[in-house]
Amino acid sequence: MSTLLAAAAEAQGVPRWGIFVDVEGAVSGFITAVILTVLTWYFVTAARAGRPMPEIRKLAGLDAIDEAIGRATEMGRSVFLANRTAGVGNVHSFALWGYMGYVAKLCAQYDTHFVNIAGDYLAAAVNEEVIKQAYLEAGRPDAFKPDTVRYVPGDQWAWTSAAAGMLKRERPAATMWIGYFYAESMTLSEVGAQIGAIQIAATTNTAQLPFFIAYCDYTLIGEEEYAAGAYLSKEPMLTGTIVAEDVGKVIVAIVVLLGVIAQLVSPEANFVSKMLQF
Repeated sequence: MSTLLAAAAEAQGVPRWGIFVDVEGAVSGFITAVILTVLTWYFVTAARAGRPMPEIRKLAGLDAIDEAIGRATEMGRSVFLANRTAGVGNVHSFALWGYMGYVAKLCAQYDTHFVNIAGDYLAAAVNEEVIKQAYLEAGRPDAFKPDTVRYVPGDQWAWTSAAAGMLKRERPAATMWIGYFYAESMTLSEVGAQIGAIQIAATTNTAQLPFFIAYCDYTLIGEEEYAAGAYLSKEPMLTGTIVAEDVGKVIVAIVVLLGVIAQLVSPEANFVSKMLQF
């Protein structure tokens, strides 16, 4: 058996960690996954228990939310928040509900009409409950209206046409585009700019960031979408996850730094290449 394994290793370059092809880096990847899982469990548990946690910094774009809602209140116009692709269980939905609860609560306090345009029927049902709960916490459960949550089937351009039509007809004072958008980002944000609305966007789709940055007043870039959702919601699971990810990034940075130092000190040892093969 050992002879067969040796022959296979010589013929196919099988790593010393197994008899399967292309498993280089599997051990280090597994260790990384375990470390991140443990970190996430620890910080989520700590957040739920109310233990001291690293504070999530307030992003500059979040101040614009209060400003946008205040402007809508002064003008007597509505606030729109839209999500097309975020279904229940989608990572963007968990971030979205943080924004939604915060915005809906402020709108209820200021007696400002709030509208959510959803592209998933299950997400629309959850959005409705999130908004109702926010109104209840604000002491204004009666402020919820039947047209607060509007479900439009999520086909890209059908949904975009419907949303753009609502913007043109109702001319909200503030629009918020939260989640993963595709080419519709340019159409929607351009319509929002035409009607003079304050626009806030948050997305992890780097291909669409140029359009949001060009047309929107404030844009949250990449993982800022998740961090802002956790900051606004104060939800322990979201907060713990964000903190765990940041701690994981610090650990990776330290490992990279140590690897560079080791390679500079002893180039012939090839510490970095050996570590990557592990």
